[in-house]
Amino acid sequence: MARLALNYTTDMEKAMQENHGVGFAEYEKSLAKRLEIEKKREKSYRNGLKIVTDMEQKVHR
Repeated sequence: MARLALNYTTDMEKAMQENHGVGFAEYEKSLAKRLEIEKKREKSYRNGLKIVTDMEQKVHR
């Protein structure tokens, strides 16, 4: 499998380590790790959308 050509900063690397326990080098070379992380991100994103929707409904009552 080809490696990803990712450009990232030290702050992005730090955030990846803190949030997912891996660095970009491992993220870049491991499809399984990438899929795991992206599933978590998608779940978090959907939860955030639900919270926003719920708050908007409460505000507009």
